[in-house]
Amino acid sequence: MISLPIDEVLPALREALATRHEAVLEAPPGAGKTTRVPLALLNESWLAGQTILMLEPRRLAARAAAERLASELGEKVGETVGYRIRLDSKVGPNTRIEVVTEGILTRRLQDDPALEGVGLLIFDEFHERSLDADLALALSLNGRELFRDDQPLKILLMSATLEGERLAGLLDDAPILRSEGRMYPVAMRWGRPFQAGEFIEPRLVQTILEALDDETGSVLVFLPGQAEIRRVHQQLADALGENTQVLLCPLHGELDLAAQRAAIDPAPAGKRKVVLATNIAETSLTINGVRVVIDAGLARVPRFDPGSGMTRLDTQRISKASATQRAGRAGRLEPGVCYRLWSQDQHEQLAAYGSAEILSADLAGLALQLGRWGVTPGQLVWLDVPPAAAYAQAQDLLERLGALEGEALTRHGQAMAELPAHPRIAHLLLRGQALGLADMACDVAALLGERDILRGAGADLHSRLALLSGEERAARGAQGGVQRARQLARQYRGYLRGKASEPVSDPDHPRWLGALLALAYPDRVAQQRRAGGAEYRLANGRAALFAEADSLMKQAWLVIADLGSRQGQREERIYLATDFDPALFDSVLAEQVRCVDQLDWDEREGVLRAERQRKVGELILSREPLTGLDETARSQALVNLVRRKGLELLPWTPELRQWQARVALLRQLDLAAKGESEWPDVSDAALLKNLEHWLMPYLGKVSRLSHFANLDLSSIVHNLLPWPLPQRLDELAPHHLSVPSGSSIRLDYSEQPPILAVRLQELFGLAETPRIAGGRQVVKLHLLSPARRPVQVTQDLANFWRSTYAEVKKDLKGRYPKHYWPDDPLVAEATARIKPRK
Repeated sequence: MISLPIDEVLPALREALATRHEAVLEAPPGAGKTTRVPLALLNESWLAGQTILMLEPRRLAARAAAERLASELGEKVGETVGYRIRLDSKVGPNTRIEVVTEGILTRRLQDDPALEGVGLLIFDEFHERSLDADLALALSLNGRELFRDDQPLKILLMSATLEGERLAGLLDDAPILRSEGRMYPVAMRWGRPFQAGEFIEPRLVQTILEALDDETGSVLVFLPGQAEIRRVHQQLADALGENTQVLLCPLHGELDLAAQRAAIDPAPAGKRKVVLATNIAETSLTINGVRVVIDAGLARVPRFDPGSGMTRLDTQRISKASATQRAGRAGRLEPGVCYRLWSQDQHEQLAAYGSAEILSADLAGLALQLGRWGVTPGQLVWLDVPPAAAYAQAQDLLERLGALEGEALTRHGQAMAELPAHPRIAHLLLRGQALGLADMACDVAALLGERDILRGAGADLHSRLALLSGEERAARGAQGGVQRARQLARQYRGYLRGKASEPVSDPDHPRWLGALLALAYPDRVAQQRRAGGAEYRLANGRAALFAEADSLMKQAWLVIADLGSRQGQREERIYLATDFDPALFDSVLAEQVRCVDQLDWDEREGVLRAERQRKVGELILSREPLTGLDETARSQALVNLVRRKGLELLPWTPELRQWQARVALLRQLDLAAKGESEWPDVSDAALLKNLEHWLMPYLGKVSRLSHFANLDLSSIVHNLLPWPLPQRLDELAPHHLSVPSGSSIRLDYSEQPPILAVRLQELFGLAETPRIAGGRQVVKLHLLSPARRPVQVTQDLANFWRSTYAEVKKDLKGRYPKHYWPDDPLVAEATARIKPRK
């Protein structure tokens, strides 16, 4: 057996797990942790014949890991070592090590929280921090605490780069073991940063061709996604022409097994490979023969927006940890080279680690699984707690799908949680079965669960169903995707049991495709803004459009299954959709309709309108006039208008704005000193929030927009101050201040601190800056020339007389020689005249 770097720490790992129930193992890519650790622990006495479960984040990596482990034992997969992934499994009665993907583990935990018969649970590549891995760890820790007192489940976290101290703290200060690994030197070759809007493919192709000329060995190229892989593959094929010595091998999670193996296996003798990969090749897989890495430094990451309820794909810079792992692929077997298409300065600005998926993902599936487990996020232990906004959005979706009532799952929700699908898809499957549309529902669910099998051929989902049914033949490049979708559809059919409870009379009618999509995506039913146009308004209130002419633009109503904005796009683009019959809202989709009595201002005609609307989300299906409105409802509609248009709709005067600022100043001073105030909050935000309290009682005579100008706003807002605050307001925040010249100068409260704009000569003899609010607030002096032009701004009059006045006096004396400019302003007589009285 070949010696691997991880072998040096295996004795310490055995000892740690013999005395503890948790451990953290850090080992760089290539150290051999995936291959050696499960086998090294298989015969430990504490395992006592139980099995080892090892979690891998990707299907491709899980299958490859099981094959490597079995080959180390000289066996086939399915004997001592097996695997379970979506659409495929190989296990047998003697299987002791099972490699599983994350969704498989979560469902196994739900069925058996104690994981009976499992002695060790290994989380491999935990640094990737996938949502499912975080959920599985939280559930396994909770299940162990509740059900495994006698023989606790042991947990091992393995990773290439970990925040080891954080993880150890999560696992009750578990021991941390580190393998330094073994890597040959990798020479770094830096490039210039990509410019905004620059296409990355030309420079990548140029760099690949240079590397093929300058270096030996196979080349591994990291690209952000499949679209870039396709474009680089085509451009390289054109550039290489008849060169048969270089094999081009794409590598991503959607390829069939044969294509994945071609990328992973060594190149045939006398040939080289160029593997074009996503970040799937970063840590989980070993790709033989690579000594050159070319890294674009980018990754495509899904980001969930709680505000819109939609997930977008963002292309972003990788972290330093990812860059290190990628470069390490070049130094596995001999010294290698890494071309980084960014500068050293840019490298220093990269984040140290990538962020956990749980912090930016759609949490609907997690919320459904926690509901099935019977807990809230606060009852489990997390490395990163699920964000409150995204979790609330997830619960809201589950309620709309009928899966959740309060914090508890409904019967429908329980059935949804048992299906291996996103909650939207699970709801579609169950409702489709109830309607007698199980076959179509399974086909649709399979199409939505995989990447689009017919990219670039229009958005209509009917064309994808035709491929799945065999009515149309798939092109060669789409056949693998069609086969996977058919396999997934068969799997879904196996999950659906029982008879239809409310079968439709015409199950073959094409309109049911739109109905099924609307069940999964009630927020994405969409109405065309203009007949024949490309833009649609969704039930969630947002807009989406077709980037190019599409046959679906003939349809006034759609349901959109796939949409999103990519970088450089301002609007949401429609990628996959189907036509929709709004008459379905009168039958099978009636639960999505709500009736709303709408009283609001007609902006165009300037009158109050009252109508009853039938709505789906923000879309209006129909409306009819309402009569006999009561005064409260009418006034509320006017309040809604003010709230929408803002307080400027009311007859504010400069004097009223000054009053508002004076009250605000005294409230602010109280809050700063005591943490509370007797002065009410009269800010615009507070007034808008409380319109029902202070404005609504005065709206009885308002029937047209112009009538707002007739309101006695001064009396209305002054009533917000209870006695004796109006009197104290004039004392503490007066309109005017008297100055030594005898003038009464108006204060301006529009800024903080308030401004006293006064001619310099009127302050002669005044030693200190004036104060208000019982001495708590110094005013800001705008000192003016005789022509009332500002010459100085200060809050420290004493310092001005002492240090600045002499220079100011020189300037003013030259410009205003007829005025009085004493040498000592503190003993001079203040004056508002050209010369002081004699």
